[in-house]
Amino acid sequence: MTSAPAPTSASEGPALRIGILALQGDVREHERALETLGAMAVRVRRVADLVGLDALVLPGGESSVIDKLSRAFGLREPLRAAIAAGLPVYGTCAGMILLAEELEDAIAGQQTFGGLDITVRRNAFGRQQESFEATLHLPVLGEEPVAATFIRAPEVVRTGPGVEVLARLADGRTVAVRQGNLLATAFHPEVSGELRFHALLLKSAALRREVRRLEAS
Repeated sequence: MTSAPAPTSASEGPALRIGILALQGDVREHERALETLGAMAVRVRRVADLVGLDALVLPGGESSVIDKLSRAFGLREPLRAAIAAGLPVYGTCAGMILLAEELEDAIAGQQTFGGLDITVRRNAFGRQQESFEATLHLPVLGEEPVAATFIRAPEVVRTGPGVEVLARLADGRTVAVRQGNLLATAFHPEVSGELRFHALLLKSAALRREVRRLEAS
């Protein structure tokens, strides 16, 4: 398991409350990563579960299924509103698709939550049996490379002017981006025990909590 710095507020005051959209996908793996870093993981299935969160994870899974379930449970618009209001969010694989403003190869009627000024192509690397691993170097995470697991992964085919590209594959395809409080990877750090992306999310969450505390004082 890759080591990561503790979140800046983990030892100060209540633990950060990090929601995980738990409609479908690899929820448990994200729970383990967040709890290892000292955060409180909260499964989000209802609108009420969004109250009091410091950040949110959109896990890997089936993006079209998560989209349909979010609408069925009345979560889509509250999630869009929370993202627009600045809630820190980390999306992996399907989560990246859900954060994208535009999709290529979407199924009929598929929607996203939006927020990231990117266009994403679904299943850009093939089917499940074509999953693969790659070693990536991300200066934002330090010198130690990332062992990235790609499972029916998307790729970013367009980035807006405010989007920072964090990682590309050797062939130049973009697989990790950040824009403000929004972070997304086409791969699954939680599968390999890589904690540094979750630590980035917790830093954003801690900063936002502190800003809101100061504004309220």
